[in-house]
Amino acid sequence: MPKIKTHKGAKRRFHISAGGKVLRTKGPKSHLRRNKSSRVRRAFDKKIGTSPANAKRIKRLLGR
Repeated sequence: MPKIKTHKGAKRRFHISAGGKVLRTKGPKSHLRRNKSSRVRRAFDKKIGTSPANAKRIKRLLGR
């Protein structure tokens, strides 16, 4: 059986932590950034987890 190819879009958007959690960045990070406060801009830099249902699908796309 051949290996499953990694989905390149998912590879760019998601990161799997050492503990196995699927992490992602928040969306409106760069669009109209100067109008947002520095507090909001810092919040966009943090990575957040995904729901368990989505995590299972994302791991499959990443070949894990």
